[in-house]
Amino acid sequence: MRRTLPAVTLALLLALTACSASRPSGSPPPGAAPTGTPTASRQDAAQVEQTLASFRRVDDLPLYEMTYVGRYDPTVGTDASPASPFGCSLFVAAGDRDRPLFARNFDWDPNPAMVLRTDPPQGYASISLVDLSYLGVGDDPAGDHRLLNAPLLPFDGMNERGLAVGLAADDAARAEPDPGKPTVGSVRILRLVLDRAATVDEAVAVFTAHNLDFDGGPALHYLLADASGASAVVEFVDGKMRVERGPGGWQALTNVPVVGVDESKRRADRRYDVIARAMTEAGGVVDAEAAHRVLTAVRQAHTRWSVTYGLRSGEVRVVTAGGAQRRYQLPMS
Repeated sequence: MRRTLPAVTLALLLALTACSASRPSGSPPPGAAPTGTPTASRQDAAQVEQTLASFRRVDDLPLYEMTYVGRYDPTVGTDASPASPFGCSLFVAAGDRDRPLFARNFDWDPNPAMVLRTDPPQGYASISLVDLSYLGVGDDPAGDHRLLNAPLLPFDGMNERGLAVGLAADDAARAEPDPGKPTVGSVRILRLVLDRAATVDEAVAVFTAHNLDFDGGPALHYLLADASGASAVVEFVDGKMRVERGPGGWQALTNVPVVGVDESKRRADRRYDVIARAMTEAGGVVDAEAAHRVLTAVRQAHTRWSVTYGLRSGEVRVVTAGGAQRRYQLPMS
């Protein structure tokens, strides 16, 4: 984070869900040869050991947790190239500006997932969710050094300033590169946003400063929200980035384009319509429990996780495919 977390705060993060500092079950003993080669890690040996020691299984999804300690380079290394369709559902409930909330279902193959805590020295601390299959790890990933690439591939997340971001497939999108801008992967951009942006405006600026590479996977669009209740959808229409700001009460995103599309046409998508009806009825005011009921209503057979992010409270609630719920608390600055 841009201010260093005191040791007691980092310790609290590690302890939030009874996270043990001992070596996780199934991990290699001290001195065993590591598996995999990380590309993004800029850690020293002690930080690598501390990071891998924090890795543990917490759910039968399987869902894991890990706290990344030290530096990483978010501009190099692994990129995800998932196939389409994702089928995700996302919304922002901002009718109560004192309790804005970001919610999403991640719908995809039955892969292992991980709740990742990061605190980069020159960026904001965050909690994000990672699909571990894109790191190339095996069925028993404990001790695999490719876990050190996990910061590169958040599929959704929130940082300590209350900025949240998530993605969904948009097969109609097309991004034309600007030769004057650096190019990053379409999932990698979420890491840059979480590390660098405190507001929706700053997040849009991060998108604007980069080309996005959609090669090898579906084109994507994105939902952003911040602690003020501001939100925006970022889409790529006819090769150009376009942004639609939220009206203030709520904003939703599934797998149909929304920028420049009439609301009646958006509601032809069942999941979008269910969310829109629920948010309209509630005036955009829902707590985490109510938000998870909406996520359940648009749940699909391949929903892997449902998550809510309290953009001011810092509370994160994750419900996995099996129904188990875990709660986390991100200290807000």
